[in-house]
Amino acid sequence: MLLLATLGEQIAIRRKAMGLTQRALAQKARVGLSTLDALENARLGELGFTRITNILSALGLELKMQEANARRPTLDELLEEEQGEGLDRRR
Repeated sequence: MLLLATLGEQIAIRRKAMGLTQRALAQKARVGLSTLDALENARLGELGFTRITNILSALGLELKMQEANARRPTLDELLEEEQGEGLDRRR
């Protein structure tokens, strides 16, 4: 499950990569600057679907539906997944 805080972090990363300020993205997405700032800094408890899709659309992103994973991955599965990226610090 994607948490709102994680979504906000990913939005901030994408915004910065595109060279947009918070103000520019807020105007483009038609949301308040304070709302966008609170989202990016994990200070927002709830945000409506329309606002989320407006922000994502302004960044050239969209939501994707997929079946939820019925169980949490094991540590071994996570380490196996990350090995290709060199994040296993046990070596």
